[in-house]
This record gives sequence, structure tokens and C-alpha cells, in this order.
Amino acid sequence: MANLPGESDGAEPVTTLDSELFIRRTFGTDPKKGCELLFRLYYKPMCTHATRFVYSREIAEDLVADIFYNFWNTQAFSQVQHSYRAYLFRSVRNRAYNYLMNELKKSDPLESALQQESASSDAPERMMQFEELYRKVDELVGTLPPQCQKVFIMNRFEGKKNREIADELHLSIRTVETHIGKALATLRSGLKDSWMWMVLLAGMTDWPA
Repeated sequence: MANLPGESDGAEPVTTLDSELFIRRTFGTDPKKGCELLFRLYYKPMCTHATRFVYSREIAEDLVADIFYNFWNTQAFSQVQHSYRAYLFRSVRNRAYNYLMNELKKSDPLESALQQESASSDAPERMMQFEELYRKVDELVGTLPPQCQKVFIMNRFEGKKNREIADELHLSIRTVETHIGKALATLRSGLKDSWMWMVLLAGMTDWPA
């Protein structure tokens, strides 16, 4: 497989724009290899981005894998005129939004709230609310004490178990659990007025032990 310019040949790192230009040229001669290069470049960042919405690394990986499958299967790559990155990351947000909406529909206590929300605003407005929720979560994570924030990110975004985090940071498991509890309490408090907060927090209850 061809290397991205500067990726593994000892050259200096290049910008995303340079990488995309290289990949776009590759699509012109070998679409399959172009998709492979995009996957290598964006899979992990897309998974991290998706996890910030759905708060499950496993679900995020499934969503991103499905995005790449459809990107190739429908030949969507031939329709991207500008940035592959912008297209793919927008797809992540759309898929995450759809996932959360489906989760809302499965929850009977939220059904009436969902119907009320649907009646009062259209899909674009709800998508904006979804984006705002993402920004709010990001802000709340940023308010956590450094060690608490680090534990939270390692557990939630990187999918590490409590024991792994404890060993890596030289903490007791009890301390790791305390940090996680504090992070959850902060998010519950900060998201209590959001119509989607219960879905997000429900997804946080099954943390890796």
C-alpha cells in the first residue's frame, strides 16, 4: 500500500491539506487505495470525535466503520468536491445524532418529550441543539480538575478499564472510581436541562471496570 506523504518514510509531517491532495490523486488512479488511505488517516480521529457524542467507544467504532462502508459502497467519494475530512466528520455528527434520536425513541419516559420537541422545531433546529449539547459536554469536561479529566478521557474516549488507568497513572482503583463519579456528577448537573442528557448519561453507566 502506498504511504501518505511523510507518514512512514522519515519525512517531516505534512498538513492535512497536503495529505488530502495526495489522496485525491490516488482516487483518480485507484479508488480502493484512496479509501484505504482515508481510513488510515481519519479512522482514529473520527472514532474519538464520535465518542464525544455517543459516549461509547464501541458504538463510536461501529458508527465510523459503517460510515466508511457506505462511503465506499455508494461511491460517495466521487461526490466530494472539497474536503474529505469535512465530509467524513460531518457524517460522524449526523450518524451520532441519528443514533441518539433512535435511543430516545426506545425510551418510553422520553417519548412524550421527543414528540413535543419534534412539534416545536424542525430537524435542522434539533441538529443545532445536538451540536450545542456536544459543545456543552466539551465545556463541562474542560472544567474538571486535571487528574479527574485525564481519568475521564482515558476511560470514556480511550476505552481503558479502571485497572489499566490505575496502573498507568499510579493510582488506586478506588481513586479512579472517585474521579469517574465526580465527572458523572458534573455532567449530570450541567446537562440536567438538556432534553438529551438522560440518553448520554445512560450510555455512561456501563463503564469498563
